Amino acid sequence: MNRRVKVRARPQPVPGSMNKTEQAYGQHLKRLLMAGEIEHYSFESFKLRLASRTFYTPDFLVIRDGMLELHEVKGFWEDDARVKIKVAAEQHWMFKFIAIKKAGAGWAVEEF
Repeated sequence: MNRRVKVRARPQPVPGSMNKTEQAYGQHLKRLLMAGEIEHYSFESFKLRLASRTFYTPDFLVIRDGMLELHEVKGFWEDDARVKIKVAAEQHWMFKFIAIKKAGAGWAVEEF
């Protein structure tokens, strides 16, 4: 019997720990906080239930002008991650969902 094993090209993320891109974005948020442009930010603060046994954990909760924003930081998008954030944005409309991607010396922003 010949079974194919799915090999993942990159390591699985460890919940509660930031990758390098998330660390850099966390530093960016820290500067925004110190400048008074945001009121608060936190990493992986909570999970949203999307369906039975399906959850979405936003990378950062950001409070800006009293509004709750959920920031998802990506080096690149895989299809399942894009689907999850779109479903989360539809189901949890009271949050502003923002995708963040490193772009040169700054950050590219996409709202859902």
